Amino acid sequence: MRPQEILRQFIQEQVWPEEASLLSKPWTEARPRLDAWRAEIQRLGLWLPPLPPAWGGQGLSLVEFAPVSEVLGTSPFGHWLVNCQAPDIGNMELLLQHGTEAQKERFLAPVARGDAHGCFAMTEPEHAGSNPTWLDTRARREGDAYILDGHKWFTTAADGAAYAIVMAVTDPQAPPHRRASLLIVPADTPGFMIVRNLAVMGEVGADAFSHAEVRFEGCRVPVDLRLGQEGEGFALAQERLGPGRIHHCMRWIGIAERALDLLCRRAVSRELSPGKTLAEKQTVQEWIAESRADIDAARLLVLDTVRHLDRERISLIKFFVANVLQRVLDRAIQVHGAFGLTDMTPLSWWFRHERGARIYDGPDEVHKAVVARSVLKRYGSGSAQGG
Repeated sequence: MRPQEILRQFIQEQVWPEEASLLSKPWTEARPRLDAWRAEIQRLGLWLPPLPPAWGGQGLSLVEFAPVSEVLGTSPFGHWLVNCQAPDIGNMELLLQHGTEAQKERFLAPVARGDAHGCFAMTEPEHAGSNPTWLDTRARREGDAYILDGHKWFTTAADGAAYAIVMAVTDPQAPPHRRASLLIVPADTPGFMIVRNLAVMGEVGADAFSHAEVRFEGCRVPVDLRLGQEGEGFALAQERLGPGRIHHCMRWIGIAERALDLLCRRAVSRELSPGKTLAEKQTVQEWIAESRADIDAARLLVLDTVRHLDRERISLIKFFVANVLQRVLDRAIQVHGAFGLTDMTPLSWWFRHERGARIYDGPDEVHKAVVARSVLKRYGSGSAQGG
């Protein structure tokens, strides 16, 4: 069987039946069961699909990983079970491509083994995350080190992280896209502080399933912990975000497929009166048909993007698939009625956690503007300059 088929069987038979119970528990209580599944995944040879075999992975290309990522998306735990969860997968790919051998051994190897996790600190409370060239976080050079000061938030998985990759301005006088650099900051660096784990939609996560507010106050970061060259921070962050957006979109398609499956199962089993089910309602039939079309169109669009990887297509799938996800989830909850609002299915969990799909990695409105300007350039429109 292909990797995605083995994973599909594993997730459906082992993970789905225990999801509701695990999602209702604190992370420390759920972790032993999840770790046991992780060990089984490694024994099955399905660990780290996108990374090279030299790092314990399967060496799948982005095209090959796309259908695997969709299957993993059918469970809230799917990507974590194979060690491909954000932000670690993006960090690992960055370290693999641009890290020194010492950086790889210190920061990539433990995460690839599943012994640690990292985080990526870019977004700041004081500035719009849609403009990553506008940052207050500073790293001034002093001899063989940078002195780092800054305030970040929505730093996913900072809780318990072994390190943070931090985007900081190293040359305020440089052109906007050359001002920042990426620094690897070990978690035990004096001055690196987690202020709090943020409550998102009423939930405060922990460990890899958390979003933190963090501060860096006088952190001394050796120059040899800079990732790439000075001034390459924006370019490397964009390099990380391109494949990352594709990972997100395939995960969202997996969620939508699971939601549609739950919708259909509920429609054929929920009796409105003796011998009459929800599936006979025209409105429900229309929702099923629209969801099927939405998901299939989204998948084809993402797979086309994987083959081209241009900026217009990446922005296009980001807002299109995020909206498909929200529509399908909403229809599935509506068909479930009050039951859909409970945590007895993963629908309400996803609805809370994935509303942010239209915000993170650039809000929909920014991506729509990118697409529109790209299209208008072909017509010679002055609107292509934005505004």
